[in-house]
Amino acid sequence: MNRNESAENYLETILILSKCRPVVRSVDIAEELGFKKSSVSVAMKNLREKKHITVTREGFIYLTQTGLQIAEMIYERHEFFTDWLIRLGVDPQIAAQDACKMEHVFSPESFEAVKKYVLSTEQKDGGAANC
Repeated sequence: MNRNESAENYLETILILSKCRPVVRSVDIAEELGFKKSSVSVAMKNLREKKHITVTREGFIYLTQTGLQIAEMIYERHEFFTDWLIRLGVDPQIAAQDACKMEHVFSPESFEAVKKYVLSTEQKDGGAANC
């Protein structure tokens, strides 16, 4: 998979929006990310060409299987890193911002190693606080 932070962010946003809305449209993505609709339209065209999304005639955006896999991978990383940083005492807003950067740069191998280490450490310590 060719890593593209911008594309990954769009796919993650589509996934998140699809969890709380019956349909996702370009305008929803633009609002969520604070981008111009024209910028989002260009990005959606690129994601469609890469077959990561489909767009209906009505403008409803759906993740394809490959798009969903990428979005879920990025979302899992985002949630994991945010939660971990908060547990380490980082302010939640800063933790979320840092997680957004970290989620894109870790290789699958490094992410799995960090996740395994953190989870095993938590088990040894009797679990994490506030779980």
